[in-house]
Amino acid sequence: MSERIAQWHKTTPVITEFDFDEIAYYDNDLRVLQFEAYNEAWLDFVVLNRKNNLPKQAHDYDIVEGPVADDAVTIRIDDYLQGKVSKADFLEELVFKRPTHQICFCTFQSLLTLTRTNYRAENDIFHIDDLVVQQLVLDFELPEVEASDLYFYSAAYHRLTDESNGLHQKPWTEVYKLLLRELKLKG
Repeated sequence: MSERIAQWHKTTPVITEFDFDEIAYYDNDLRVLQFEAYNEAWLDFVVLNRKNNLPKQAHDYDIVEGPVADDAVTIRIDDYLQGKVSKADFLEELVFKRPTHQICFCTFQSLLTLTRTNYRAENDIFHIDDLVVQQLVLDFELPEVEASDLYFYSAAYHRLTDESNGLHQKPWTEVYKLLLRELKLKG
């Protein structure tokens, strides 16, 4: 996946590995939703999110864990949403599908449960990402999700991930200045 995305953006693929402390599932400060398998509650949750036209998430969970709606499942969900297949038939089909597993970290607070493995120093791209997003939140009073979207879909971010240009070795403020110039041009 990282190679495909990097090829599309003409950058170097980057894979970042994290450890997740599952004690977060029992943290009373976090709202967690877990699905053990494909079922009606899972389908209702997926549909809730697919039908969401708002600029914020359709639920208030910090972490959601459960089966992935891969390409084949997504096509059938679209059929269900278009009325081409009933809920009962859709769920019956899923009985024969071996689910893959995902954990979705939906809020900034949930991301704090992650620890970067082999964490490098100041010039680490992840460290720069964190500082740039935090600064966007502070400077423009944006929700973390919106600030993250602005940053991670920017040309400045894609330039940062191309380690051949050395931007990742400069202070994070250089990336932030590039981002501000880019946003000013768009705005």
